[in-house]
Amino acid sequence: MAQKFEIHIIGCGSALPTKKHLPSCQVVDVRDKLLLLDCGEGAQLAWRRTGLNWQKITHIFLTHAHGDHVFGLPGFISTMGLLGRTAPLYVHGPSTLRPFVQCVIANFCQNMDYEVHFEAVDTLKHCIIFEDRSMEVWSLPLNHRVPCCGYLIKEKPGLPHIRREMIDFYDIPLWAINRIKAGEDWTTTDGEVIPHQRLTTPPDRVRSYAYCSDTMPVEQLAEWLHGVDLIYHEATYAESEHTMAARFGHSTASEAAQLAHHAQAARLMLGHFSARYDDENILLEEANSIFPDTILASEGLKIVL
Repeated sequence: MAQKFEIHIIGCGSALPTKKHLPSCQVVDVRDKLLLLDCGEGAQLAWRRTGLNWQKITHIFLTHAHGDHVFGLPGFISTMGLLGRTAPLYVHGPSTLRPFVQCVIANFCQNMDYEVHFEAVDTLKHCIIFEDRSMEVWSLPLNHRVPCCGYLIKEKPGLPHIRREMIDFYDIPLWAINRIKAGEDWTTTDGEVIPHQRLTTPPDRVRSYAYCSDTMPVEQLAEWLHGVDLIYHEATYAESEHTMAARFGHSTASEAAQLAHHAQAARLMLGHFSARYDDENILLEEANSIFPDTILASEGLKIVL
């Protein structure tokens, strides 16, 4: 059974909060390690509806220094302190966000029992910015009005699974199981060598998720995201507002769908909706005409990869 890889949508609106949408915020749950992507206004209130554990947030990844992506951060950090957090918290984002994060730390974190560390991300480089035993987080250079980057979250390849019936048949001891998973053969007491390929089944398929908000089209994204399981991409405007999208550094639903098509992604999720649209189905229909496996983000949506 595959390990957990889930995406929870906290907010998927754009700069102007509405009765329907909150500003940008998501949680990615990889094997019970929670990553927060952006932290728009109202994030901590909406978080409580998810039932997720605050203390399992290890890293926050911010895309850029616009308020609809960071105004929820002071409250979020403060509340974690009130709940007794002791583990350090790492905030990643463009260097332009450092003064903002330092201000939050100076004013709201002086008497807390945990430390907040800011890690600057080079918004011009596509590279690994964080990794542990189970995953990698890559930066995705984007094209917005200010320095901006998205994030690609990828599982690391796992080990093969050992077959239960083979353990029993060859009476394989516990100490040998991890060695066999790592590629060693097994030699029986009679001297027979059993290739590890016969003893194992292939590892779980590696899964990946890309978070792209806010940006105009970036040609290299299709290459960087080739074969990704799910792309979240801003679709602030419909194609009829293409001029306005370009003016403010955003994408249309058609442009998001074209990226997913060229990247040969499995699925596309649209978000960062302009408040001008009472019904985002106009964006969904536009994207579906190019890339049929498209859905709309919505607050409270959970996607399991």
